[in-house]
Amino acid sequence: MQLNEQQTKWAQETLERVSHKLEKVSERSKDKIPYTTVNGIHDDWSGGDKIGWWTNGFWGGMMWQMYALTGKEFYKEIAENNEKKLDADLMDYDKLDHDNGFKWLPTAVANYRMTGNKASRNRGLLAASNLAGRYNSAGRFIRAWNNWDQENDRTGWAIIDCMMNLPLLYWASEELKDPRFTQIATSHADTARDCFVRGDGSVNHIVSFDPINGGMIESFGGQGYGVGSSWTRGQSWGLYGFTLSYLHTKDASYLETAQRIANYFMANIPQSGLIPVDFRQPVDVTWEDSTAAAIAACGLIELAKLTEGRQSGLYLNSALKMLTALTEKSFNWNEDEDNLLTKCTAAYHDKKHEFSIIYGDYYFLEALMKLVGRELFIW
Repeated sequence: MQLNEQQTKWAQETLERVSHKLEKVSERSKDKIPYTTVNGIHDDWSGGDKIGWWTNGFWGGMMWQMYALTGKEFYKEIAENNEKKLDADLMDYDKLDHDNGFKWLPTAVANYRMTGNKASRNRGLLAASNLAGRYNSAGRFIRAWNNWDQENDRTGWAIIDCMMNLPLLYWASEELKDPRFTQIATSHADTARDCFVRGDGSVNHIVSFDPINGGMIESFGGQGYGVGSSWTRGQSWGLYGFTLSYLHTKDASYLETAQRIANYFMANIPQSGLIPVDFRQPVDVTWEDSTAAAIAACGLIELAKLTEGRQSGLYLNSALKMLTALTEKSFNWNEDEDNLLTKCTAAYHDKKHEFSIIYGDYYFLEALMKLVGRELFIW
């Protein structure tokens, strides 16, 4: 991957502007674990039942990235505080699910990688062991959600998002020199490759399996428009997730799968560079999801590193198209307000659309740091 002079200048200047803003934001939000903003100010999910929410590692991840970029102890202290607050989640079985990677890779594992902190290593390994314990050997998948209500039996449900949590298992295998974690991760990845990714490179969000005898039952629309549609954040989880599984295992089928999803994604990027909530949403619906663009950009940048020539350039230019579109049309440069990205959407059928979400900000920052070669490897 090789940026030209103009691209390099843009990436460096944009990261500098973002870093300047985040220095002010972090001072205001140092004691919080934010999910979104209310009137431009971060909310706080660090107490009560909210501590179990799947996004609660991303603020800590942003702080570790900023520490890697600047060396300022202030960011390290905020990240460590975020991690310690997550102990309330780690010690509550009902709050744990397939999203352990999202919570503890950007916090505890990042801390251990940066500082060698043994308590952080312990947190990461406990989270990895719990994630491995969700593996269903008959269906060869990692179960997604718990049965928090009586409305749905989720025992046999798996989701594409879990591809991003598998790196926690790869890390645990490497750390303990124990292949069991990688065996579980690759078994799930194989199932996702075969049952989630369609021939055209589009991706199912939720797949139901027979939890007793194994075998796929059906797919659900999940957070997208409907069954058989193409929820863009799910596309980005698959794109980046299979790329990461390739990086950890060197299994060529994962790289081929990531490229198939990427090619589909790139073919559907609108001329504006702004990504809709679902590539197959009705033509009169204009809702966007900036998080899908930022996550996909991270995956495409990694694919650009793994390929050469014209293909590498296609991946890189598609990532830059989305990132520049975000900075020009869906970004909050106001330093008195806390969010970076605007127009993020959690799910198509939610009542609220196009607001700020912390993981969008995290992946935008990660993408910029990839471009300038300053990223702390989280996944």
